Amino acid sequence: MSEAPPSNVRPSNVPPPNVPRAAAFMIGAIVSFSAMAVAGRRVTAELDTFELMAYRSAVGLVLVLLISGLRGHLHQIRTDRLPLHIIRNACHFAGQNLWFFAVSAIPLAQVFALEFTAPLWVIIFAALFLGERLTWMKVASGVIGFIGILIVVQPGAAPFSFGMGATLAAAVFFAATAIFTKRLTSDQTITCILFWLTVIQFIFGLIFCLYDGTMALPSLALVPWVVLIGICGLLAHFCMTSAFALAPASVVMPIDFARLPLIAIVGALFFEEPLEWAVLLGAILIFGANYMNILVEHRRRRGRASNV
Repeated sequence: MSEAPPSNVRPSNVPPPNVPRAAAFMIGAIVSFSAMAVAGRRVTAELDTFELMAYRSAVGLVLVLLISGLRGHLHQIRTDRLPLHIIRNACHFAGQNLWFFAVSAIPLAQVFALEFTAPLWVIIFAALFLGERLTWMKVASGVIGFIGILIVVQPGAAPFSFGMGATLAAAVFFAATAIFTKRLTSDQTITCILFWLTVIQFIFGLIFCLYDGTMALPSLALVPWVVLIGICGLLAHFCMTSAFALAPASVVMPIDFARLPLIAIVGALFFEEPLEWAVLLGAILIFGANYMNILVEHRRRRGRASNV
């Protein structure tokens, strides 16, 4: 086993962090997620979530094949982990359908605030299924995050809606998706993961759309919105993956939090949604819990590296 480099020396094959480029990618991800939420609200007035997922996946599949073909990456598509791809995409399909339903049912700021609970579920699932140690800091971040959820949901003060429940359930499914993605990335390329993402979810979408023998076609007015959802869905994940590759998570995560005030402003301007301080305060606690856990984990790993 080769000797690890000193903590203050970066291996020659690892590029240094590029925070400006990472920030630019995160801005792209934030804009993509926000555009997808707005487009999703427009489209769900005419299409159900299963139909939307089928069309979105069809657009995504065309993009994946086109871009991968132009870059010469089609040979990276493999079938050796297909069962795990199916499980991962079943979770993502469920989470995405619930998310699109929530986008049409409750204020957009509330959707994004509750969606930020996904990393807290990742902590729990990683301990259960990946064998990661559940530290006191992870427990504390979970408790703080749960308090943030209570502030957003306001049990007793406001009726708990199906939209809130759908968003919380979506966050659980997104967390499970992250766990399975982490397993897949050990030996699967992004091209392979995105290919099976679009293919499997397109098949799921068709099955759930056609169970009653009918499938609505989007009107000409909605076609641009459907295409926008397909493009933004892939672009958002590409931008986030690129950002995390360019800079530490402790730098990238605070930028992602800008999604909440941006979507709150969008909701107020285009959908006349009220700006609620409870949602912002709860989201700050949820984000703070996530960031605290990431920052402590980052420092722990740096300390471990410096002792090698």
